[in-house]
Amino acid sequence: MKSIHSFATLAAFASGALAANFSLVQDYSGTGFFDAWDFYGNFDNLTNGDVTYVNQTNATNLAYVDPAGHVIIKVDNTSFVPYNDKRNSVRITTKDYFTPGTIWVVDAAHLPFGCSVWPSIWTKGNNWPQNGEIDIIEGVNLMTFNQMALHTQPGCLAANGTTETGQSGGGDCSVAAGCTVVEKTPNSYGEAFASVGGGVWATQFDVTGIFIWFWQRPDVPASITTATDSIDISTWGNPSAAWPASSCNIPQFFGAQQLVIDITLCGDWAGVPSIYSATCGDAATNACYLDNVINNGTAQYANAYFDLNYIRAFAVNSSVIVNADGGAVTSGAGAPSSTGAAGPGASSGASTGGSGSSSGATILSPAAWLAALAGAVGTLGMLAL
Repeated sequence: MKSIHSFATLAAFASGALAANFSLVQDYSGTGFFDAWDFYGNFDNLTNGDVTYVNQTNATNLAYVDPAGHVIIKVDNTSFVPYNDKRNSVRITTKDYFTPGTIWVVDAAHLPFGCSVWPSIWTKGNNWPQNGEIDIIEGVNLMTFNQMALHTQPGCLAANGTTETGQSGGGDCSVAAGCTVVEKTPNSYGEAFASVGGGVWATQFDVTGIFIWFWQRPDVPASITTATDSIDISTWGNPSAAWPASSCNIPQFFGAQQLVIDITLCGDWAGVPSIYSATCGDAATNACYLDNVINNGTAQYANAYFDLNYIRAFAVNSSVIVNADGGAVTSGAGAPSSTGAAGPGASSGASTGGSGSSSGATILSPAAWLAALAGAVGTLGMLAL
């Protein structure tokens, strides 16, 4: 993989990674939320899901901002779908790309769930998988926990003895499942997540590593709830998932990343009979599709929606935002909403980003899920940032 990060740039990155405070560089929220995103407008040719991702013109009832200012992204649950057809859904990607030195914060009140439902909030680089993928929020069917993962070319591994509170589910980031981590904090997915008012994820994308934190709503720290212009990460403690650079050279395996939000149905994970039957009961070969996707879908997809308060990006320097070619973004919908910097900032070397990927196939077997859920939560000491 071509690397265009100089030693001086990497040194600047490292100094930025030590900073506790990061300034707001992009705010995806409110009535203008969708102005900064592109709609996929195609069938699911990535994970073989039974959906058609609509374009923006046809997304009026599936992607909108409600009167309270919440961003709603959902599966069509009002149309009758005949046998052999697919159901409409949404996949969107940011116009912005973000280089290392970025922290993304996702505040959600509700995540899509239900039999056949496979939602994800993730990031990807251009020319996938050469420039990597980060799965921040992902689950299928009636799972009760979130699963996080990295997807890369061969050579990026999860480190042994990592200070993370989640349960590692695989160490090689180049296999179909990626190097996965199962969330151990309660209420990270499904009905339980919605019942506590949702929660917040924070993801640090840095040359020192990639780290994901999660807090259910009652536990969201003040450093998050008060973070409008800047954010202080110094008190966050151990992350749920950590992939330090000691076993995965971040600039080698990850280019600039753009955010992706999508909901597919069935496909290469949710629709696998052993995975589907683990929480939805029916082990027939095509049960996922026949039991859910076709006909009216009203009951099946009543909970198949994202309700997002905001997604924000923070960084030591606004130059982390680039376009698909790695160039600076200076105007238009994808321009930074804030350009202030905190601490010893670093400009990011530009890597390319963007063609899309599947988000992994059969990631954990039902037996592995149960083993992970039964495992004790390990608190392994403070993450050295």
